Amino acid sequence: MEKVNIRHLKTEKRNQKTTELDLLNPLEIITIMNEEDYSVVDAVGKVLQDIEACIKIVVEKQKKGGRLIYVGAGTSGRLGILDAVECVPTFSTKDEVIGIIAGGNKAFVQAVEGAEDSKELAQEDLSQVMLNENDVVVAITASGRTPYAIGALDYANKMNAFTVGISCNKGAELSGHANLAIEVDVGPEVLTGSTRLKAGTAQKMILNMISTASMVGIGKVYKNLMVDMKATNLKLKERSIGIVVECTGCERNEAEKALLMAHNSIKAAIVIILADIDYEEAKERLRKNNGFVRSCI
Repeated sequence: MEKVNIRHLKTEKRNQKTTELDLLNPLEIITIMNEEDYSVVDAVGKVLQDIEACIKIVVEKQKKGGRLIYVGAGTSGRLGILDAVECVPTFSTKDEVIGIIAGGNKAFVQAVEGAEDSKELAQEDLSQVMLNENDVVVAITASGRTPYAIGALDYANKMNAFTVGISCNKGAELSGHANLAIEVDVGPEVLTGSTRLKAGTAQKMILNMISTASMVGIGKVYKNLMVDMKATNLKLKERSIGIVVECTGCERNEAEKALLMAHNSIKAAIVIILADIDYEEAKERLRKNNGFVRSCI
């Protein structure tokens, strides 16, 4: 079996606060976990400028029709898929944000042995989405050495997409394959090597920042409200009405009427009310202003 050297990685080191973890009671265990999680916030705070650089590129590329594509294995891959999937109801994305995991979608709920060790598999998976120079490929790996993630960046570079590497070790191998590296040092895990913990939390925080700020940047948010949200259930339909009321100060019945006129487009309903125009004019204003509600009113 091929040997892999991971002992030097901080994510594989033993946490000195938990060397006797099996002797601690539940409260003692979760108290330490809580304390360690505070350090994740600080660690992410130290790489905000790198995250900002990523967001600016994503916004620039998406305005040209590009996509944000997350790629990873195991926990990292699942987090990428989670963020991509949640963008659909939150921002009405179609394929603007995509998550790809080593081993395919079945790997989201069941480990696919060996999938993360194949650079070739990553290239095969990415070839299915027809990469182009307007796409941004974000490879996510706690260790910073996962072959699948590195293979994804190599292929993306070949296709002239912009590449970003997110890892939880400084000087990560992954970084050398990316146009932009985000290295967040969260330190050793409470449970040695279990990177679903602090590393996973850091990755989730960073992906939240990238997708949310990017969507703000392309006009899918007005003030701090989800005006491009898809109302796919009763709760979200009620939220849609509340957003229109909140933005315009109108009565509930007027919000419902505007949403009906706007074919349930929250943006259009807001513009209809605030600009006192009909749906066709609201739709045209949104088209001319690239979906930015503030520019329409």
